[in-house]
Amino acid sequence: MSRLFSLISLLAVAMCSRAQGNAVQNRPYTDLRPFHFGVVIGTHFQDMEFNNIGPQMIVAEDGSQVEKVVTCDQDRWDLGFNVGVLGELRLGTYFAFRFAPTMYFGNRHLIFHNHTDRLENGESIVQTQDMKTVYVGVPLDLQFCAPRLDNARPYVMAGLNPMINLSGGDNDYVKLKRYDVFFEIGLGCDVYLPFFKLRPELKFCYSLINSLDTKHPDRLRDENMKMYAKAVDSARSKMIVLSFYFE
Repeated sequence: MSRLFSLISLLAVAMCSRAQGNAVQNRPYTDLRPFHFGVVIGTHFQDMEFNNIGPQMIVAEDGSQVEKVVTCDQDRWDLGFNVGVLGELRLGTYFAFRFAPTMYFGNRHLIFHNHTDRLENGESIVQTQDMKTVYVGVPLDLQFCAPRLDNARPYVMAGLNPMINLSGGDNDYVKLKRYDVFFEIGLGCDVYLPFFKLRPELKFCYSLINSLDTKHPDRLRDENMKMYAKAVDSARSKMIVLSFYFE
């Protein structure tokens, strides 16, 4: 995974480097506009950081209490995609404010290990959940841009991304809250082409609140599912997003 994103970062740097050295500047006045629009498409990876509670007491069918140990984790990174629109306000020579309503389509694969109950071969019982996710986000970002050099202009950005979660099943082990807020930070480069401006950007997003719906386990009808649903008491969403803006 680290090699993949190192390759992506090197690709973005290479695009910026290739855009330098031209005698003629493409679209020399495009950054002087007070406000402009664009579109964005990209890909992303989602991850979830869980806090496992450890041993928990479960009421058995005969009314006795037994101790169970169940752990939950996201065991892999799944590729998703995102698409949206862009609005950018020029604040000065080096600063800009950007908002970009975007939809994120992705998936998380969760795995639960029951360390108390065992199979005949001695292995722990494993349950899984494919958590399909659809987010609608409105990133509010501040950009600091370096001076333009020929047909390239690198920048760094940071901001907040409020999101609405449109997915989640009532019969899943884990269910997330309807609303979330991410802090995001990243870097990119404006590449000025003859007919439009291309902007590759890599950013990292981290949830600022507990994303887990802690009331969901009490609403489950299947009693056998509750010890898996109650195995965690908090979750933090994380995303790595590679986007391409066309302006």
